[in-house]
Amino acid sequence: MFRWGVLSTAKIGREQVLPAIADAENGVLAAVASRDPGKARALADRFGAPHAFGSYDELLASREVDGVYIPLPTAQHVEWTAKAIEAGKHVLVEKPLALDATAIEPLIALRDANKVLVCEAFMVIYHPQWMKVRELVQAGAIGRLRHAQGAFSYYNVDPSNMRNRLDLGGGALPDIGVYPVVAARFVTDKEPLRVQATVERDASFGTDVYSSVRADFGGFELSFYVSTQMAARQAMVFHGDEGFIEIASPFNAGLYDHHRVELHNRKHTEAQVFRFPGTQQYRLEVETFARAAQSGEKGEGKERVFTLEESILNQKVIDAIFRAGKKDGWETV
Repeated sequence: MFRWGVLSTAKIGREQVLPAIADAENGVLAAVASRDPGKARALADRFGAPHAFGSYDELLASREVDGVYIPLPTAQHVEWTAKAIEAGKHVLVEKPLALDATAIEPLIALRDANKVLVCEAFMVIYHPQWMKVRELVQAGAIGRLRHAQGAFSYYNVDPSNMRNRLDLGGGALPDIGVYPVVAARFVTDKEPLRVQATVERDASFGTDVYSSVRADFGGFELSFYVSTQMAARQAMVFHGDEGFIEIASPFNAGLYDHHRVELHNRKHTEAQVFRFPGTQQYRLEVETFARAAQSGEKGEGKERVFTLEESILNQKVIDAIFRAGKKDGWETV
């Protein structure tokens, strides 16, 4: 069994990833660390973890932990990922891993030197609905892909929330803009060449709260908008000359809508519906990560994981969107 440690008692860990570890067939939660020892002990007890630490360094020094999950604020991801690697731990770190693609590059050398697995936690690539979309598009089920379209929004104006704290790496693009980008890249195995964007910031928070993006992939375009101050919505469509594919709840399946993919023909007179009820994408993520870590595949074998090399490519797009938001016209990725 892969022995997990978690750095912090963050909400996504409490509500999504730690329950997934508890349900996983090949892993257990061994330790929780928090700067508040009481919080660490309470969360450890909740999930049956034998160890609770009052500092992250103590957990990293523990021989009872094989790998760590890091759901710290974005601005702290690179620092603690590096420390975990140097401690010889495998690392699953929440997205976005970094706020600039260049910050990821040194982690690759550390990873290779310490022979550990390090992955950004894009749970969507482990969901079978996205594997089905990838399969359909690449098999030509919609003919030539011409356009991908996405949306991801929620409403949050709490000034204390990390998503509204510029110093902690908050903002819509880092938090949710990464999803339409990673989805388009995953489905097509293509990289965007250039982007155009409108980026709006909150006058009080300083964080980006709305972005409208157009990305040129050469053979097709991706357009999407994201916002932290709009009514909650998720959508993703892949449109070709022979049909289109619509994902009902692309990023939080089961929360925004059902686990459902619809394939429509050109005339919109026929549809195939693919359903994936009960899928737990976070469980699939932690189980796949544990298998890859224990086998030493690092994403190059049959266990597909999101590598640091892929993280750099994805972050380069977000970096380019921010640059494009400051100018008219196209910005090269």
